[in-house]
Amino acid sequence: MNDADVSKQIQQMVRFIRQEAEEKANEILVSAEEEFNIEKLQLVEAEKKKIRQEYERKEKQVQVRKKIEYSMQLNASRIKVLQAQDDMVNSMKDGAGKELLNVSQNHHHYKDLLKDLIVQSLLRLKEPAVLLRCRKDDHHLVESVLSSAKDEYAEKAKVFPPEIIVDHTVYLPPPPSKHNDHGLFCSGGVVLASRDGKIVFENSLDARLDVAFRKKLPEVILLVFLHPLHHCSIYKSLEKE
Repeated sequence: MNDADVSKQIQQMVRFIRQEAEEKANEILVSAEEEFNIEKLQLVEAEKKKIRQEYERKEKQVQVRKKIEYSMQLNASRIKVLQAQDDMVNSMKDGAGKELLNVSQNHHHYKDLLKDLIVQSLLRLKEPAVLLRCRKDDHHLVESVLSSAKDEYAEKAKVFPPEIIVDHTVYLPPPPSKHNDHGLFCSGGVVLASRDGKIVFENSLDARLDVAFRKKLPEVILLVFLHPLHHCSIYKSLEKE
């Protein structure tokens, strides 16, 4: 083998080694790029996950805040509606109370009413002796019906006529007036008590109104406040506030 053949073989070997080196380098580059892309994709997905989690957390906070605000607004609206209903109920009761003042204006009918109230009170107490209180303005009317009231009670209860002592020292409050607008007042009627004062039956017109109003309040709410047109009027009045 001459020098030319040796040189040719060496060049072939060099080319082969270089080719293998280049192929190996390419493999390393491709592998490195693949690993880089995988790692980059993992980092991107991790960041996306963090962003999604943060968004979901903030979205939940917003939803919770909205629910809280809605609940507060709903409660506030309910309170306004209840307040409006309460105001209307009180207004109705005040109106009825003012109408009671007219009852004592007709002395003939009021006299009969006083007798019936006394008889009813005696039937509730069932005491042989009672103390009676009335308004000072009603004193003479009460005195005029005592005898007939006692006889009517005795007939209904099948007992002897009771002793009725009219209190001339302590009277029920007078009717409301311009001079006594915010003080105690009484629209009429009577209050009876046992002699020892342990049993008291309030049969004034104001007490009867309170009892009747409490009993009829569910019906008032059902007929007035649950009516659709009334609901509309309440909500319209609330919207103006």
